[in-house]
Amino acid sequence: MSRHRVGHVADPSTYRPAPGSIPVEPGVYRFSDPNGRVIYVGKAKSLRARLSSYFQDLAALHPRTLAMVTTAAKVEWTVVRTEVEALQLEYSWIKEYDPRFNVRYRDDKSYPYLAVTLNEEYPRAMVMRGAKKRGVRYFGPYAHAWAIRETLDQLLRVFPVRSCSKGVFNRSRQIGRPCLLGYIGKCSAPCVDRVDADEHRAIVDDLVAFLDGKTTAYVRRLEREMKAASAELDFERAARLRDDIAALERAMEANAVVLGDGTDADVVALADDPLEVAVQIFYVRGGRIRGQRGWVADKSDDASAGDLVERFLLQLYGELGGEAVPREVLVPELPADPDEAGALRELLAEIRGAKVDLRVPQRGDKKALLETVATNAQQSLKLHKSKRASDLTTRSRALEEIQEALELDEPPLRVECYDISNLAGTEVVGSMVVFEDGLARKREYRKFTVRGEDGHDDVSAIREVLSRRFRRLREAPADDEAADETADGAPDAGDQPETARPRAFAYAPGLVVVDGGQPQVNAARVAMDEAGVADIPVIGLAKRLEEVWLPDTDDPVIMPRTSEGLYLLQRVRDEAHRFAITHHRQRRSTSMTDSALDGIPGLGPARRKALLARFGSLKRLRAATVDEVAAVPGVGPATAQAVVDALATGPRPTSVNTATGEVAES
Repeated sequence: MSRHRVGHVADPSTYRPAPGSIPVEPGVYRFSDPNGRVIYVGKAKSLRARLSSYFQDLAALHPRTLAMVTTAAKVEWTVVRTEVEALQLEYSWIKEYDPRFNVRYRDDKSYPYLAVTLNEEYPRAMVMRGAKKRGVRYFGPYAHAWAIRETLDQLLRVFPVRSCSKGVFNRSRQIGRPCLLGYIGKCSAPCVDRVDADEHRAIVDDLVAFLDGKTTAYVRRLEREMKAASAELDFERAARLRDDIAALERAMEANAVVLGDGTDADVVALADDPLEVAVQIFYVRGGRIRGQRGWVADKSDDASAGDLVERFLLQLYGELGGEAVPREVLVPELPADPDEAGALRELLAEIRGAKVDLRVPQRGDKKALLETVATNAQQSLKLHKSKRASDLTTRSRALEEIQEALELDEPPLRVECYDISNLAGTEVVGSMVVFEDGLARKREYRKFTVRGEDGHDDVSAIREVLSRRFRRLREAPADDEAADETADGAPDAGDQPETARPRAFAYAPGLVVVDGGQPQVNAARVAMDEAGVADIPVIGLAKRLEEVWLPDTDDPVIMPRTSEGLYLLQRVRDEAHRFAITHHRQRRSTSMTDSALDGIPGLGPARRKALLARFGSLKRLRAATVDEVAAVPGVGPATAQAVVDALATGPRPTSVNTATGEVAES
């Protein structure tokens, strides 16, 4: 290996390595601040190509990467021979220096384990959290401690191992009487020498083997003993063994078989947004799910899913060691570079001491299980964000950070966000969502159907929607235009009845947010000025880099990636996008249904409504017979025949996924 250092100064352009001085070989690099602290570690297939990318146009860098290179004062690198060496060195440096700009996955909660203290003379089965200890065998992790206690309670009937604390054990030994578990048969009571250390260790070994997945053989052994006891007319022992088998089966039901081949595998999935990534892992041993665990991390750059998976696996197995690496590791995506994926497989095999099958499942039970883990990751990310949003202190800090970043006179207690949804300029709709004190107010949400002839692009549509909204604010009408605006949620419990409060459009927001960059925010500013509300601030939130744009400015406001204010703005923007997409899909569905039923003799609006109420969708109506259609009140046999004939010969309607553009038959 060879090493090179570059002198340290504060400006990225001045500590940039001289042209041609960076080797083209693979290696690992690290950025340090003026005090010599390592703030970022990375690896590269070609050091020259990777490091040069940090010193190009700074405006094009990911905000967190930009913060890193402007914080650093020095960069150094180490050349290695292979990508496996690069992975090893990268992980060891991250572990040694704990750089602030590297992704570090942290547990999203404290997960309990079922632990067996094999390092004690009389091993104990117990629920345990925190750091793992040498000589203790761990099973799990489990989602809830009560699930462990429930399972352990079933198993103690069959494997009566010690489960009491050291204090209880010593006291029972002193007084010569076992605790309650010893009296009811859920402990073999080694404290009073009912069994000696070797006999108790044998019971513990059976419990560990059962938890390891060797369940079938043990159950069959008990069944043979039960039949033998019955044949010997020892019905009391046979009944006890029967009850033991039932207890084991109840414990096994909690971990149903998910992989029929009985394999050992870790199934990893992730969910991410521009700010954070959540990872979930299911531990499958012997084909059964034996544990589950989750992590959440701040994203440090625009890494792909494959790169995020690689970083996670390095941290997970690097910390846990070879015993934690199973025969198979199933992931949603591999690093895009085949050499990097191969190096990762090789490193995992080296940690385990045997071959590791690292792959993306394509079909069958394993793909279905991966989808289940992905759903858990999505829920974990959503829950993590909602917890942040529900905390009063966090919400107050978020509003204060927005006030400071945008130089507002006061925190924006009411934030309104607007988004536009369309497909190739058709069925253009807008959404308005409202957050008060950092919480969503679904009763205040409104939908807009964009009617203007020039509203076929987001900029024009934003201008029309904002003009209509703030015209309503100025007029403060007694009644809303039902055709324009509707809410999609029930009112919050703390809201007053509709008759006891002004209409939603009578409230002026403290901040207006539009989904988009400078063109959208400029259009919003023009609309608001024309409506006479020039004193209300407006910003745009661009998706790509989460930049905050102000009207008529050349550069965006960059809020820290870990800012609670940015989290709140992102959540508001995402909610407006969701609401707009939902409204757009409803509009398209309605228009396609109307077009399919147009022109049918004898079918007016009332009968059309009755048909859709009866069948629920155009697809079900198309599959109905003449008699089934005629059975709808108000629809006679002649009209029913006309409906069936029209739907049989007419064009088949389609539905469009507005997020992907995919077209499918309804």
